[in-house]
Amino acid sequence: MHKKYFFFDIDGTLAYGQPGQRIPPESAKYTVRKLQENGHFVALATGRAYSNSIEFLNELGLHNMVCDGGNGIVIDDELREIRPLDKARCIRLIDECREKKIPWAFSPNVEKRRYSDSDEFRIATGFLDMDVKVIEDLDPNDYDQIYKVYVAADESELESLKDLPHCRYHKTYFFVEPTEKEKGIYRMMEYLKAPVEDVVVFGDGLNDLSMFKDEWTSIAMGDGAEELKEKADYVTDSAENDGIYKACRKFGWIRE
Repeated sequence: MHKKYFFFDIDGTLAYGQPGQRIPPESAKYTVRKLQENGHFVALATGRAYSNSIEFLNELGLHNMVCDGGNGIVIDDELREIRPLDKARCIRLIDECREKKIPWAFSPNVEKRRYSDSDEFRIATGFLDMDVKVIEDLDPNDYDQIYKVYVAADESELESLKDLPHCRYHKTYFFVEPTEKEKGIYRMMEYLKAPVEDVVVFGDGLNDLSMFKDEWTSIAMGDGAEELKEKADYVTDSAENDGIYKACRKFGWIRE
């Protein structure tokens, strides 16, 4: 069988459910295992931070991923690279949040922890999937990199946000994070010295739009964003209804 290079989004694609409670269906676990057994390369392609993706990677028995919205690359369980956001632009956003008394936090490293200057961010957001370390008089300028910023507000409230990529997954706050998964896929394929025309991507959301390229095969989930389905080469069923398994059976990548 001709080797393919699969890149799967997590939330809404390989797993379904409420944010923070995503469940990969057994059919998806079975499919990624069979793809690997059939000699294919299988990776995640997620906007999640490196630290928030490792557990899911291990749960599925995978060893490769594009994470941090395209800025991080893991091959054979080794973090090969992870690129930060534009620090100056992030600090302008944080300064505006301070001026407007909007709760915020940021990630200065790949640990599973956010940093903030008060407990207001935790109070404002309620649900959190990582710890918040509160440091009085916290100054983001003291840190070398910024990988993500989290803001408990409506995006329209912040003028400086226009210069930064961002997504909303939770009602109470949004993420400033890279949204260029395709760049991570291109770099991954360069590491592997493999042809990009053999790439297959699966996604469901607007943050997957960038990785739906003409150079390779793009598959959208049936309950995904309409803009994504319009760009897709094929639209499968939802994650909950075994969409990953059904598409891979249709194209003959698995046969069982």
